[in-house]
Amino acid sequence: MPQINNASEAFALITDNFDASKAAGVDGSILLDLAGEGGGQWAIKIAGGACEVIEGGVESPTTRLSMNAEDFVGMVNGTVNVMAAFMQGKIKLEGDMGLAMKFQSIFGLA
Repeated sequence: MPQINNASEAFALITDNFDASKAAGVDGSILLDLAGEGGGQWAIKIAGGACEVIEGGVESPTTRLSMNAEDFVGMVNGTVNVMAAFMQGKIKLEGDMGLAMKFQSIFGLA
């Protein structure tokens, strides 16, 4: 994924980076609840080997990730270590942790 400046740019590009082969058997939705400047809610629904980005989120996501929009942009750009941010409490997780762990590989994030 090219260097991005905000969350909206990331979500506009995310389907271009979807790797269906790494999403085999995945059926669920990830809600990203981003706080701060440039924040908002976006859901990524993965089913049948395809993905869809839904601005505004979905009602009952499989997994919910809450973080600061700036940290999300850093995660996408590879400047924020996801595991370190999670351990520091910068990323909150609710729901299916397995789906959250597949997120980076499915979308080829840094």
